[in-house]
Amino acid sequence: TFPGGSITGAPKIRAMQIIDELEPARRGPYCGAIGYLGLDGRIALNMAIRTMIATRGAIHVPVGGGIVADSDPQAEYDETLVKARAMVQSLGIEDAEAALRRLGELPHAR
Repeated sequence: TFPGGSITGAPKIRAMQIIDELEPARRGPYCGAIGYLGLDGRIALNMAIRTMIATRGAIHVPVGGGIVADSDPQAEYDETLVKARAMVQSLGIEDAEAALRRLGELPHAR
């Protein structure tokens, strides 16, 4: 069932409760199912983990990392920048790294 355990953590139900308590905004389609159902009854679904979301004049680039007991916070943060870079570059932003670092200075991006 969605969201997948690799996205929420384990135990799944408690991890989802913690996410709901700690994250300031709902994830929307991020990490949910996205796909299609054909008229012939076939279905194809994937987890939406590298998906930009456009709303009201803004483009959201949700990314995350797997945090464990011995995670290095800076390394995890840098990994989120790597994950977002290709999506930001696809928007025609030449210096994606600088743009992402500027966004990382905002309180909601940490």
